[in-house]
Amino acid sequence: MLITIDQKIAELLNSFYVDGWPVGNFILVIIALVLALLLCGLIGVEREVRGRSAGLRTHLLVGMGSCVVMIISIYGFPNQSGNRDVARLAAQVISGVGFLGAGAIIYRNAEAKGLTTAGTIWLSMAIGLACGSMNFILAILATAIVMTVLLGLRRFEKWIALRNPTMVIRGPSSSALLSKILEICDKYDYTASNLFSEKVQSGQEEQVEITFRAMARDRKQDRLEDFLKELRDGSGAYSVQVMEH
Repeated sequence: MLITIDQKIAELLNSFYVDGWPVGNFILVIIALVLALLLCGLIGVEREVRGRSAGLRTHLLVGMGSCVVMIISIYGFPNQSGNRDVARLAAQVISGVGFLGAGAIIYRNAEAKGLTTAGTIWLSMAIGLACGSMNFILAILATAIVMTVLLGLRRFEKWIALRNPTMVIRGPSSSALLSKILEICDKYDYTASNLFSEKVQSGQEEQVEITFRAMARDRKQDRLEDFLKELRDGSGAYSVQVMEH
């Protein structure tokens, strides 16, 4: 059977008694709760700084709740005879938080937003379970990897996204805006994919909003800046927005 460092620490503290009182268990639970608070709070702060819908409090609640459920699963049924399945409650937490994460995803104009936040909510749950099951080193390593992905890979992801940007363009509904956009795309060797258009009301004026992903046909040519300038100046649009992923 594989024995980890965390398990050895848990065994040592579980066997620590003072005048017949299991003080070691109490210390172990405090360590688990504090660690879940710090690690999930770190992820939540990053989401809060980014201005996402689920921030510090949400990630803290998910992580702490998962940790508490795991602790209850281990220590909460002392009088139950026979072999207990301590993973049963954890399985229910995984299913429940999956629905919570889905609520952070917004789908609009053929574009999904909030996928990263949904992922961090789910990971906060996993880190909370790791803390509650006394797998402290695993929880710390997982948090370090998550923060590296969220902070270190953001610029790289943004660079990739800008190679094939998602555009949101608004203009007068009476103009041939779509035709002009397609003409500019063809001029700069871009393909408009996932195209979606709808009429929107802005004050007393009816406008058209067009969303599409600009796919460069020739990857070797970087004409994005000129392409965006042409869309802003030559399409007759009121606004041209590049959406972040």
